[in-house]
Amino acid sequence: MALVLAEEVHAIEGLISGIGLSVVAAAALAFVAKAVKQPVVLAYIVAGAVIGPGIGFGLVKDAQSIEIISEFGLILMLFMIGLEIDLKQLARAGQKVLVTGFSQFLLCAALGFLFFTWLGYRMGEGRWDLAYFAVATAMSSTMIVVKLLYDKQELDTLAGRITVGVLVFQDLWAIIVLAVQPNLENPQLTGLALSVLKGVALVAGSLLASRYVLPFLFRFIAKLSDLMLVASLAWCFLIAGLAAEAGLSRAMGALIAGISISTFPYNREVNAKVVSLRDFFITLFFVALGMKIPQPSARLLGLAAWTSAFVVVSRFLTVFPVLYVLRSGNRVSLLPSLNLAQISEFSLVIASLGLTLKHVDGEVVGVLVFTLAITATVSTYMILYSHQIYLALNRGLRRVGVRDIDQQEERKESIEGEGRIVILGFFRVASSLVDELQRRDPKLLKELLVVDFNPEVHQELKKRGIRCVYGDIANMTTLEEAGVEHAKVVLSTIPDALLKGISNRALIRPMRRLCPEARIIVTAETIPGALAMYQEGADYVFLPRTEAASGLADLLLRLDDWPPGAYRERHAQELQTRKEVLP
Repeated sequence: MALVLAEEVHAIEGLISGIGLSVVAAAALAFVAKAVKQPVVLAYIVAGAVIGPGIGFGLVKDAQSIEIISEFGLILMLFMIGLEIDLKQLARAGQKVLVTGFSQFLLCAALGFLFFTWLGYRMGEGRWDLAYFAVATAMSSTMIVVKLLYDKQELDTLAGRITVGVLVFQDLWAIIVLAVQPNLENPQLTGLALSVLKGVALVAGSLLASRYVLPFLFRFIAKLSDLMLVASLAWCFLIAGLAAEAGLSRAMGALIAGISISTFPYNREVNAKVVSLRDFFITLFFVALGMKIPQPSARLLGLAAWTSAFVVVSRFLTVFPVLYVLRSGNRVSLLPSLNLAQISEFSLVIASLGLTLKHVDGEVVGVLVFTLAITATVSTYMILYSHQIYLALNRGLRRVGVRDIDQQEERKESIEGEGRIVILGFFRVASSLVDELQRRDPKLLKELLVVDFNPEVHQELKKRGIRCVYGDIANMTTLEEAGVEHAKVVLSTIPDALLKGISNRALIRPMRRLCPEARIIVTAETIPGALAMYQEGADYVFLPRTEAASGLADLLLRLDDWPPGAYRERHAQELQTRKEVLP
């Protein structure tokens, strides 16, 4: 008895020591990753490799115990991914998002079967290497892509929305994969169909509960915020447990649990409360994954290099043509291809589950781990420098005859005569400006000409009778062909953080040269920046913060003249009447 107790104490001490080493190593390498602008996921995997018993120093002896605990991280990660999937919003998505999101995974998986068959992988006799490779390389990293696009302030652009839409569809495909995965060893059609039916039943039951039961429960819990975390986790693990009982994976159950409450008004609070727990356990998950990395043989590294090249090429072959056919323009067609050119952390999750189920061996997991390391590193720079890469690729596409959106007829509509207004780039401020002009002087809209490369903006502006030239405002040839030399006012409302390839200050001199008689209005983000633009020759510099402060000050000065709630009602009514190009 004493001996057994001593062994249990020793095991617990070893587990605590292993967790401590894992967290310390992950934190240390995360600092290094941040310094060299790499995803922290890579740091966690490298940390596991360094301290693990595989290719590292063997500092952690009991890697299996850490792996078991790290499964909490997998469950919480998928629960939070589910919270981000708004099925109602997905149903309202545009044609480009729906078509590309639905087709990308299927097309990439089909190419994956062909490519990995060519590499010599097969299926049969209890091995599913080919299927796992095809599925794993069809998924991209939500964690990496969303973070980088958020930092670049490109999540709300058309290319950003398409990218995120594809990622959401990949998560939905993952539900199907997770439903089928536990029964791959019994691949009869009836067995697979039963797995899918179980998944559908679990989704349907969860959605029914979220419609008729959970709203009342969460409405009560919302008054007791300290119970929000416990109730959310209880729902997550309840559905995860039911999934396991149905022969499905707990990971799938967690994803469904998150989706079922994603439309609740409390989902952001749930996200905020779960995120710290998720981050801790997910760190252990990727550290444990790094401990599984086999010795990097020449064969393993060679396969990872081939797989990485395939991932990048497959994104262009499956995303660009679809968006191009939907008349998205070369830019919007290319950028999502660049954004999605990596494999997902979820690919490693699926491969790790496959290893546990003995569907694949350690080589498959090793290849995918090294592929994630390569593609995450390369795609980080591809996303950061996407505009420059787009310009280079677009020149190549034009040389081989791939035309951009045809704007020849639009460019013939030069802005001749007096009183013409050119808007360089079209985003939120320009959208509000067009609505204001529509209210105050609709005739002035006929004097507008917009230069922008968002095809959705073009379609909406044409419906409103506003002329629009498709092109990049950083390209002086575009502006010359548009005929801006006759403009009376040239206006740039987009801040430098969102402009690509040029700045507001850099626009002033060429505009002064192209249209010397025009009034030039540009946008600044700082007072020193505004003063520098005035020195450069701007006629007026729009500084949003001072304009906003002036409006708020006027509101506060009139505060005593308004009855309670009047501001809210009046402003809400005004917003409801606005019909902007960009909502």
